[in-house]
Amino acid sequence: MSEPKSENIRWHHGEFERSEREQRMGQRGCVVWFTGLSGSGKSTVSRRVESRLVKRGRVVYTLDGDNLRYGLNRDLGFSPEDRVENIRRVAAVAELFADAGVICLTAFISPYQSDRDAARALVPDGRFIEVFVDTPLAVCEARDPKGLYVKARAGALTGFTGIDAPYEAPAQPEVRLDTTTFDLDACAQQVIDALERRGLFER
Repeated sequence: MSEPKSENIRWHHGEFERSEREQRMGQRGCVVWFTGLSGSGKSTVSRRVESRLVKRGRVVYTLDGDNLRYGLNRDLGFSPEDRVENIRRVAAVAELFADAGVICLTAFISPYQSDRDAARALVPDGRFIEVFVDTPLAVCEARDPKGLYVKARAGALTGFTGIDAPYEAPAQPEVRLDTTTFDLDACAQQVIDALERRGLFER
């Protein structure tokens, strides 16, 4: 992680320690990082996880790739450099959510392993759960909810992950989801089970 350009700054700590906030909330702040190709089901599964946890009284929020490009990352495109900066910003925001004791879900293609590793490095050990939504390219293309694969195959959209831009699949994710075998609720439950096994919230 590079040093900030700004000088004469220092990190300001609050009056509550992370542990005290977490004790009051009955959960431990963490980052659940969904990664996978466009159309793999990242946003769909993360939203179902969010819904089920909120119904159980957990404090949860999803940072969605498209949503953040309307605001925080509206100045970024999809060049390799912009993709790196996009994920750097997301990781910084997700770490702040986790520091506040929130279970922060992120749904981003995040095609580069180095960027995901950098995001992991921001969070204390055991608080970063990488979820690989391992949906084959052919299935993602068949779904094509935004019509992006059609454009990419036609040459109308360049630098598209999985077609003419790389996707580096996680080698050892904490959770690997097969959306072609398991339905939405089953996939969501696998993620929730992983959080429970790590003691990230009270049952």
